[in-house]
Amino acid sequence: MIVKIPSPVDSILQILTRNGFDACVVGGCVRDSLLRKEPTDWDVATSALPEETMRVLGDIPILKTGLKHGTVTALSGGMPIEITTYRIDGTYSDGRRPDTVTFTRLLREDLSRRDFTVNAIACRRTGELVDEFGGRNDLAQKTIRCVGSPDQRFREDGLRILRALRFASVLNFTIEPETAESLVKNRSMLDEIARERISAEFTKLLCGVSAERILREYREVIAQFIPEIRASFDFPQNNPHHVYDVWEHTLKSVAAVPPDPVLRLTMFLHDLGKPACYLEDAGGTGHFYGHPQASAELAATVLKRLRYSKKMIGAVTLLVRQHDLSLPDDEKILRRRLNRLGEENLRRLMEVRAADTLAKSPADRERLPLLNKTKKVLDHILREKQCFSLRDLAVNGNDLIAAGFPEGIEVGCLLSLLLEAVINGTCPNRRPDLLSYVKQKRKELF
Repeated sequence: MIVKIPSPVDSILQILTRNGFDACVVGGCVRDSLLRKEPTDWDVATSALPEETMRVLGDIPILKTGLKHGTVTALSGGMPIEITTYRIDGTYSDGRRPDTVTFTRLLREDLSRRDFTVNAIACRRTGELVDEFGGRNDLAQKTIRCVGSPDQRFREDGLRILRALRFASVLNFTIEPETAESLVKNRSMLDEIARERISAEFTKLLCGVSAERILREYREVIAQFIPEIRASFDFPQNNPHHVYDVWEHTLKSVAAVPPDPVLRLTMFLHDLGKPACYLEDAGGTGHFYGHPQASAELAATVLKRLRYSKKMIGAVTLLVRQHDLSLPDDEKILRRRLNRLGEENLRRLMEVRAADTLAKSPADRERLPLLNKTKKVLDHILREKQCFSLRDLAVNGNDLIAAGFPEGIEVGCLLSLLLEAVINGTCPNRRPDLLSYVKQKRKELF
């Protein structure tokens, strides 16, 4: 059987069918199974009304999660399973959710309201596939196609526009021409969608294997909710370090970094401020002085508007601001970078620098081996547990107070002085050496 239904889900299907109701798994779990991927969750659809579902499931715990839309959640074998009655959606006055739903006993009517053909395939527990709209063929052709009229599907729910792009990016699919034309035409529907939903879909799109292609082909759709990117479209760099315009360089750098949300968002936003910073010298060479700071400010604006978490905003804006920071294979400098950024962000910054370099000229790409040397030096520093922060110092404030230094601001200043000396290699990170060094320096400073 292609769709291997887990036993807790199969138990639900068995109870429903044994009681005379039609029931099947549907949507993403079927799609992923047919693509030989492990489904992340399982949704059941049934001809049973919600109250009938609750009655026949008996002692199985039920959560009334969405009765208005015909959904209950059963905790079968400790696994939460959404069970939704076959339905026909009413009008969508808010461009997101149906104002009303009408329950139906017919599976086909339920499948006909779904967004894309690849998500409108159902599977009964016998293994029988119900594919009324050509979803299996579209899976084989690697195509995203709306069920029925694309205009109707997108006007019902504007988020489907971004979901189409996300599926195409993650699955490495193309979008069927009529569906593609419609989603571009109806992109203003995204204006009505909650920013949190936009950011969730966009992050998944960015982390997809085909993010570069989808961003290139549908840049006006992305610009609908991130208008700041328009300035970089076709903006020439006129610089020997670059063979691409600002937008194309951005796309290449997104594809060159690992598919981690922080890293992909960083590369997408890292040069956002370039067009506003552009200056041309007498020889016609373009320069972008101050663009990392300008890009970080724009990145913060975009991420806040899209309701990303404070943690995500902090990490991305830090990396954008520092993306041109030099990272030589020098222990002293790397200890400073570790003190300033911490290990996680320094490693992220190395990934950012590598991706940025890969999206530049061939001559610049020859510098990548130097970055690999830097990574080895960083590994050496961490393996040896070298000191680069106050917590790594062999002395603390109590040690200084016990040695006769007064409490207060002076102790904090002296600890910072000691850390600086250790990072620079001026003083070994050993307690006797540090106390001797600080006593001498105190005479000079105080």
